[in-house]
Amino acid sequence: MATHDLVAPGESSIKDEHYGGARRPPRRKPRPRTPAEKAICALGEVGEAFIKAAAAAGVTRLAAELEELAALEVAHGTDALVAALARAVEFSRYKASDVRSILAAGTGLPRPAKAGEALVLDLPKVPTRRLSDYATETGQAS
Repeated sequence: MATHDLVAPGESSIKDEHYGGARRPPRRKPRPRTPAEKAICALGEVGEAFIKAAAAAGVTRLAAELEELAALEVAHGTDALVAALARAVEFSRYKASDVRSILAAGTGLPRPAKAGEALVLDLPKVPTRRLSDYATETGQAS
């Protein structure tokens, strides 16, 4: 017999230790219904990731944004749109105007990366001088 936590209606209380460890959450694919959703999902994993992330972010006009994005494929081509959608997902930009800006910037965009190892160099030894050697007037106390 096990005691489970009390949860809200519609939720489930599951103890991972009953199943041999933590369980992976279910992975759900978008179920496209409109022609625009189908066109974006047809772009592959990037299109699906864009739709899921935009919905999770709470984009209120997602249907209208997807229609605009589907129209961009005709103007810019599939490869450019897929690259732009991947960058939009990477930087959490889910509006069609954001993707248009990415497409307008082209391929010359910088690719930010996490900081790497510290650069350690053996610098040559140089002679040092006292600060008083740089004085312009002699004999005056400062």
